[in-house]
Amino acid sequence: MDGRGYELLYADEHLLVVNKECGLLTVPGIGPEKADCLIARLQKEWPTARVVHRLDRDTSGVLVVALDADTHRALSMQFERRETAKTYIAIAAGHPPKESGEIDLPIRKDLVNGPLQIVDFVHGRASVTRWRVLELLNEPTRTRFELTPITGRSHQLRVHLLAIGHPILGDDLYAPADVKALSPRLCLHAQQLGFTHPATAAAVAFTAPAPF
Repeated sequence: MDGRGYELLYADEHLLVVNKECGLLTVPGIGPEKADCLIARLQKEWPTARVVHRLDRDTSGVLVVALDADTHRALSMQFERRETAKTYIAIAAGHPPKESGEIDLPIRKDLVNGPLQIVDFVHGRASVTRWRVLELLNEPTRTRFELTPITGRSHQLRVHLLAIGHPILGDDLYAPADVKALSPRLCLHAQQLGFTHPATAAAVAFTAPAPF
């Protein structure tokens, strides 16, 4: 990615699509040490760039960025109405007992241990993830999953896989130490994003293969 922290997949006068690398914030965090982020880097070349959605710092993959207010509004509505198509790849510990399934577990912020998220059947927000097995791996026992988030809660995929007994390799927030140690990075990647282009009404999809 030439040290930029992202690969440009597509650009026109309305929007950009990029492949963000692992370890780069999407937007600034709190404090000067967290000022460097994807949107700040993009705005050096595209000053009007606006964030539409986010990926966690340690999640790599495909993001769309708006270049004007109308495009930002239209894309944001698509995400809010769940009209986009998102596919993630993850490698997690263990082998599931079946080839596919759906996780329907409500999530909320952990008020004691922020920024962690937890499953809470009383106060959590509805959160749904569909999954299927792509490959069963051994020595150690691992699974390559394809994940489709129906909702878009913070840390949803990480919390949901943990909840069914499959923490993601390299996850420094949720995985046990032995699972975290199996990878130098979080093995979670936003591989494909599909949406309707606001200016042309065309259905478009962009893919960046998982780097693990």
